[in-house]
Amino acid sequence: MYRFLICSVFGLAACVAISTVVQARGPDPADYPLRVHVLKNTSRSRHSRENKSFSDTPDYLDGEGGADLFEAGQPRGFQFRYSCEEPLKASERYSTYPARWRKREKTLEILVPQAGKPWNYETCDLQVEMMPGIAYAWNEDDDTVLPESSAKFKEWMVNHQYDPEKGMDEPTEPAPVPARSEEPGSSSSQQPAPK
Repeated sequence: MYRFLICSVFGLAACVAISTVVQARGPDPADYPLRVHVLKNTSRSRHSRENKSFSDTPDYLDGEGGADLFEAGQPRGFQFRYSCEEPLKASERYSTYPARWRKREKTLEILVPQAGKPWNYETCDLQVEMMPGIAYAWNEDDDTVLPESSAKFKEWMVNHQYDPEKGMDEPTEPAPVPARSEEPGSSSSQQPAPK
């Protein structure tokens, strides 16, 4: 009976320790099927109390910006506001944040890697204003963000095999169109034969 009691106590302690480790990992990215590409973001720190602590780190970061949402294979641009504990940074190159709707067309919940622990995530709610028919693109010539048609952006995605929802996070170069043969009577599958 004593052995049974000891084994039960150790078993219970092991279960508590394992559940604590699992809970410490935070949210599971698999539960966030959408992807958000943040193109521009401005933030400012905010303290929740009057007296600052010795660390002088802010409790929250408030900000706003512009981003693209990838949902059901379609790019959709939106403007957002947020107040989060972890800093939200503009996406590097083509990287995206995992996301899901908290309140459709109003609030997106995204996962932000913890500072110093990129394998752990914190959630951050974005209050969104969707821009119908618009997506955002980065203009490398003058380092600005420009709106463009969602249909044009989708065409680019197809041509460059880019779809972050499906793990295709790095665009490829489009295949070159074969040159047209100069021989009379020949035709290409890419272009109709001359009449």
